[in-house]
Amino acid sequence: MILPGGTVGVLGGGQLGRMMALAARRMGYRIVVLDPSASCPTAQVSDDVVVGALTDVEAAKQLAKKVDVITLDTEHVPADVLDQLEAITPVRPAASVLRTIQDRQTQKQFLDKLGMPQAKWAPCEDVDKALGVVGRPAIVKVRRAGYDGKGQIRIEPGADAKAEFAKLKGEPAVAEALVPFAREISVILARGMRGEIAIYPLAENVHRRHILHTTRAPAPISAQGKKRAEEIGLTVAEALGHVGVIAVEMFELPDGTLLVNEIAPRTHNSGHYTYGACATTQFEQHVRAVCGLPLGDPRALTGAVMVNLIGDLWRDGAPPWRAVLERPEARLHLYGKDAPAPGRKMGHVVLLDDDTDRALATAEQMITALTPP
Repeated sequence: MILPGGTVGVLGGGQLGRMMALAARRMGYRIVVLDPSASCPTAQVSDDVVVGALTDVEAAKQLAKKVDVITLDTEHVPADVLDQLEAITPVRPAASVLRTIQDRQTQKQFLDKLGMPQAKWAPCEDVDKALGVVGRPAIVKVRRAGYDGKGQIRIEPGADAKAEFAKLKGEPAVAEALVPFAREISVILARGMRGEIAIYPLAENVHRRHILHTTRAPAPISAQGKKRAEEIGLTVAEALGHVGVIAVEMFELPDGTLLVNEIAPRTHNSGHYTYGACATTQFEQHVRAVCGLPLGDPRALTGAVMVNLIGDLWRDGAPPWRAVLERPEARLHLYGKDAPAPGRKMGHVVLLDDDTDRALATAEQMITALTPP
């Protein structure tokens, strides 16, 4: 057990690391971050920063020698780097988890072995052969490092598959059948060092331009659907031997069937609502888990809606924050990023309201008020 006063190392300095660092420092921990930028969001609230790429083994080893445990802001840290760090200090989640998760094909094979339901898929070494398995329309995704719609293409019936596939520039890929889902949900849970589990209220997610737009929690879902979603999340976390917070994203079909879409072995955008709406935030929970502390209470204190603030809102300068700050139920979180850009996540707002339909409407009104004319 690593008690307050210990030092937590974070690989990657984005907003997830920042919010984790804030939670850890409140609890009395020190934070050291590895990132290519000395002024990244996490470094701004850390005790020390090691400047280097996440692929830089020597920089990562330098961090490892300064800390009592290492965790992640992103799942894109190479598992081979984590292997070397595990010889110096504990790494949670472990290299084995990342090795399973960060390659989409390996992740899908892992889910198949567990008997987890997912969309029909096929390796995409030969795009025509893969489409013969999954059909059209289909989504073709690079196996590594894609996120928020980057590194994927949609191939429609009648399209020139080889020409479309060429847009991925030879990157190894997988093909997935396009799923006519009714909505997307996510299970956010934490697994501790001794295998204990804490599950947060189920989240319902809406995306725009492949980027998460809103999350509503608790998701309006049947008791049977909630139970099944939690069982899937629990099975995945235990099979991985994961330690920390993990998100399992799923598609819900019109008949209530759930299909696993993606696994993120870290704190997650769709869990931001916990920052205000739950007794223990996902960020404190992650710190508790990786430090070997007892897990906190995940129960909801109120309903909530989270809405992302994307860089497009900064087109004419800083947005008019009064539209957020004048609402007593709104909690503004800005990430300290150096430059806004279209599609870049710059912050979010959590609206605390047991009437989540009303909160969703408020979120849309708020984004309209923040959007430049």
